[in-house]
Amino acid sequence: MSEKTGKKVKSSEPSAIGKFYLIAYNGVQTAGWSYLLWQTLTHFLNRGTLDTFWNEINSTVVIFQTAAVLEVLHAAIGLVPSGVFVTLAQVYSRVFLVWGALLATQGATVSPGLPLCILAWSITESIRYAYYALNLVKAVPSWLLTLRYSTFLVLYPLGVTGELLCMYHSLDEILANKIWTVSMPNSWNFSFNYYYFLQFYMFLYLPLFPVLFGHMMSQRKKMLSKDKKTK
Repeated sequence: MSEKTGKKVKSSEPSAIGKFYLIAYNGVQTAGWSYLLWQTLTHFLNRGTLDTFWNEINSTVVIFQTAAVLEVLHAAIGLVPSGVFVTLAQVYSRVFLVWGALLATQGATVSPGLPLCILAWSITESIRYAYYALNLVKAVPSWLLTLRYSTFLVLYPLGVTGELLCMYHSLDEILANKIWTVSMPNSWNFSFNYYYFLQFYMFLYLPLFPVLFGHMMSQRKKMLSKDKKTK
């Protein structure tokens, strides 16, 4: 209770059950993305080719990237203090790439953008989920905090470049095979062209990337300055 207002102060801490769930979720995600990073590095260090890369990692990517959808739910129900819109924007772009391009076309899976985004994702997520898990038990080392709010400076643009390249290399196949395209006439009196939709979606990266990158920059300034004050 607040002495001045007499109102209850809402705690940002999750319940014991909620904390246990979040520690387990973030721990599993840390392991999954670390495994994907190991798969990626060993594949190319063993002279693996781009043609076989997706076949080796697809199950890991689909499972752990799709599981990130739960983060939107976590934000929506107040289990974590993250904003729903920012979380949705960050999660949606990656999940969309997996289901809307990589699983829908072969062109995206042999794009030079694939190793770029997978490398960027796996490093970023291994650090991010480890940070979240340790933060729940107040045991984040300063070096992990620095990595959490610094590696995105390079990895975020790298990941976005990889995502756009994968979608670009899927366009010809989508156009030729009319993937997910609904033409008139039909009983629903409705038409949808996935080829043009994907082009429009790629264009949205131009205005949205600076917004999301700017959000991360403000978070970086806030968290690292707080760390300096604590020290």
